[in-house]
Amino acid sequence: SGRGAVLLSRGALLTRLPSPSVPAAVVGAGLGGSAVAYFLQQHFGPQVQLDVYEAAGVGGRLATVTVNKQQYESRGASIHALSLHMQDFVKILGLKHRREVAGKSAIFSGEHFVLEETDWYLLNLFRLWWHYGISFLRLQMWVEEVMEKFMRIYKYQAHGYAFSSLEEMLRSLGGDAFINMTQRSVAESLLEVGVTQRFVDDVIAAVLRSSYGQSVLVPAFAGAMSLAGAQGSTWAVEGGNKLVCSGLLKLTKANVIPARVMGISLHSSEGRALYQVHYEGSEGPGSAFYDMVVVTTPLHPSRSNFTFENFEPPIADFPGAFQPSVTSVVHGYLNSSYFGFPDPKLFPFASILTTDTPNLFFNAMDNICPVNISAAFRRKQPQEAAVWRVLSQQPLDKQQLKTLFRSYYSVQVTEWQSYPRYDAAKSLPPIVLHENLFYLSGVEWVASSMEMIAVAAKNVALLAYNRWHQDLDKIDQKDLMHKVKTEL
Repeated sequence: SGRGAVLLSRGALLTRLPSPSVPAAVVGAGLGGSAVAYFLQQHFGPQVQLDVYEAAGVGGRLATVTVNKQQYESRGASIHALSLHMQDFVKILGLKHRREVAGKSAIFSGEHFVLEETDWYLLNLFRLWWHYGISFLRLQMWVEEVMEKFMRIYKYQAHGYAFSSLEEMLRSLGGDAFINMTQRSVAESLLEVGVTQRFVDDVIAAVLRSSYGQSVLVPAFAGAMSLAGAQGSTWAVEGGNKLVCSGLLKLTKANVIPARVMGISLHSSEGRALYQVHYEGSEGPGSAFYDMVVVTTPLHPSRSNFTFENFEPPIADFPGAFQPSVTSVVHGYLNSSYFGFPDPKLFPFASILTTDTPNLFFNAMDNICPVNISAAFRRKQPQEAAVWRVLSQQPLDKQQLKTLFRSYYSVQVTEWQSYPRYDAAKSLPPIVLHENLFYLSGVEWVASSMEMIAVAAKNVALLAYNRWHQDLDKIDQKDLMHKVKTEL
């Protein structure tokens, strides 16, 4: 009888012990990696042990450059007002919205300005109306309809629902229409709802060149997201958007390992997948074992030479290419006469977008403000030296810099493969690569924005959690609108 009592008490002890830990690795510490680490910890709680691998620097593309002891965003500059996850991050981390410094924009064709913004909002609307008739209204309605459906994702995620593929996610938000929008161009979709070709060529082309560095042939969904950013109110983080990444990693207490991940090999133990992450650090090569891995860096042959070993069937190469883009941060005097303003004092614009004209060598340029804006800060007068950010496809040569600037003190060039070449891919990348091995950056093939990445990070964390706990009722559910309504 004594032995029985011991067994019983041991059984009772077993039920009281906390569940075993889940060692998890996150590859990459850009916004995707830091957000996914944060969400994993939110869902799994203290049982998840997080290692985050980052070779370059926390923040990824949300980088800054320094001019005259001031820091400026070199990319990833504005966040849409409806970006609920980004808004949350800023609140949780106690960060602040950067003060807005007003400035007008215009669209340049290489010869003249096709559209100029004025100080007076109503006059702007009237101008757009006068030039483009009802196209402007139709565009707004189209973008609003897409955004309204997209916003359902927050409700689904708040109820713990996740999707195992990008197609499933899109379908649950906007049905086949959304899937369709990843397969056809924004130009085609807009012409279909009655936007004129002229409006597409003048306005839509300019917005897409400034955001994705690409033409109106980008898919309709990616286009809608970019246009929503152009017409909505946007904001940025005081001190630089990359503070969101470092803040989330600190909050999560994740262990950040400064190393480049070279590959992942699969081992199985007790019927469960076990992943070995191979990396190259300053100390040389190393490896570690995990129950779960989330890859947030692009797995495209042009971007990484990542290897997957022992996977059956093997993990295939990812199709598609990336668009090279160049950011030049120039401290200098604008050559306003190139834009038709011989007197620099009269140049009214803080940002210049461009149409798709053969000889135009830049996509957009704007007079940028530092990431820390004091209350006393004012924009430089157009005749003063200012800091301009020029976006182009190729690095600017001396002659091109001379065209845009009368003279300059410094030029800092960042080249990167920043966005998917949208015309290239026909199918969306997977989210699930294996049992507990997930891929985050495929979402950029739907649309590339900070919020899109944050939404995908939350989805991957929920998916990982629901799969780990075999909670299949929370994955790929049909008719979620109805389910979520009845759950409230």
